[in-house]
Amino acid sequence: MDLEAVSKRSAFHAKPQGLILQYGTAGFRTNAQHLDHIMFRMGLLAVLRSKQTRATIGVMVTASHNPEEDNGVKLIDPLGEMLAPSWEEHATCLASAEEQDMPRVLTAIMEREAVDPMQAAFVVIGRDTRPSSEKLSQSVIDGVTVLGGQFHDYGLLTTPQLHYMVYCRNSGGRYGKPTIEGYCQKLSRAFVDLTKQASCSGDENRSLKVDCANGIGALKLKEMEHYFSQGLSVQLFNDGTEGRLNHLCGADFVKSYQKPPQGMEMKSSERCCSFDGDADRIVYYYSDADGHFHLIDGDKISTLISSFLKELLLEIGESLNIGVVQTAYANGSSTRYLEEVMKVPVYCTKTGVKHLHHKAQEFDIGVYFEANGHGTALFSEAVEEKIKRLAQELEDEKGKAAKMLASIIDLFNQAAGDAISDMLVIEAILALKGLTVQQWDAIYVDLPNRQLKVKVADRRVISTTDAERQVVTPPGLQEAINDLVKKYKLARAFVRPSGTEDIVRVYAEADSQESADRLAYEVSLVVFQLAGGIGERPQPSF
Repeated sequence: MDLEAVSKRSAFHAKPQGLILQYGTAGFRTNAQHLDHIMFRMGLLAVLRSKQTRATIGVMVTASHNPEEDNGVKLIDPLGEMLAPSWEEHATCLASAEEQDMPRVLTAIMEREAVDPMQAAFVVIGRDTRPSSEKLSQSVIDGVTVLGGQFHDYGLLTTPQLHYMVYCRNSGGRYGKPTIEGYCQKLSRAFVDLTKQASCSGDENRSLKVDCANGIGALKLKEMEHYFSQGLSVQLFNDGTEGRLNHLCGADFVKSYQKPPQGMEMKSSERCCSFDGDADRIVYYYSDADGHFHLIDGDKISTLISSFLKELLLEIGESLNIGVVQTAYANGSSTRYLEEVMKVPVYCTKTGVKHLHHKAQEFDIGVYFEANGHGTALFSEAVEEKIKRLAQELEDEKGKAAKMLASIIDLFNQAAGDAISDMLVIEAILALKGLTVQQWDAIYVDLPNRQLKVKVADRRVISTTDAERQVVTPPGLQEAINDLVKKYKLARAFVRPSGTEDIVRVYAEADSQESADRLAYEVSLVVFQLAGGIGERPQPSF
């Protein structure tokens, strides 16, 4: 490997002096004008990771739900998973290195990870629709080629589509064809097979309004629409022809502000959903007869999917190990409904998709969704083979249920949370069960909740345990929270430090909105007092 050539090429992608960025769950994200050197260096790192794993690695240029002027990059590991934690450290180290230290840092990574410099490397690249993405993906390619790596540039893709491509290329074709056509055909064939079995009850004319956040999701849904049009009619809004990416639209906006996106007219009881900017999150919503807005977030999506999977397994007569993975932010009503009504075990992990994905892999069937609408279902290879065999062997109702489950397995993008795939799964289940959006929403009633932030001098003073539901330090804080929670019915509260800034996030829920608001405020006060709050003291909002 010619490290001198790397240094020469790196000079064309010079790092701004003193700029330090951290590789987190979402990779690197910041204003696009600060990212050229990062992109080049992630091209280098992708080659090293490919050599080490002897597999194809993905590089996605996107900043997801961030504003249009931002951009970012994340690496995708061989099975379509997020980058391994030890390599996140390498990414931060390489991105932070001053120009003269680059050869030394690259050599250190190769030695630590036993990378064979003679091993071939292959990297696939995708990008979203941001104005800066094309030029930045060219910087990635520069990094790949200077280290002698081979690459394929897919151009415009959703983030989950690139995860799918990586998984396909590394599974020897078992998972699917690594092309856009392969992706569209696999998902739409499964969707059409499923919806054919729906009776004509419920919504006969199945139509859905989709807010695409003025992002890549609109482009890819248009490409795919004709494949499944017989089972579903989609009407696209915020398709990128006019508005700015993620501005007053998209899943994050709808979830945060609890109101419909700009540019979409909602009539009473119409089913609507929103993607985020790179189409890896989805939330549903509708307006009732009185004009009230109702959000259906990741908790209710997870409940719909896991309940349906449990019903199919009972029909087939298979007692497989199914589990639902949530974070502490999941509404208490969803946890109670799954455990007490559906008898599905629920597990809690730390916040962050990589933690949920990792836990979901422990089950025969693992379903995970964050409340923000990011999630999927995972099926072990043995379960996949077994269900597909049963779909061919069984007759009558058992055979029908096995065929449905086999189609559902194909319909999920198991490499990553995927708004398009999740949308088709949800639409198929609603059709098969003959459910309206209001009936789905009425499965359980969310407990009122409130989230607040408290500014602190140093977020590291707070440490947590039990999947972030209990505070360890500072001393006395958890006891104070426990005492406050006891004052309210059906109440719980937890606090956790932000991963990126010096704030502490507070979550509280209770039997009424007033109680939830009051509890959140009281917890914020004790955080301010005991964890080094700065600036203005928390003020009551009720």
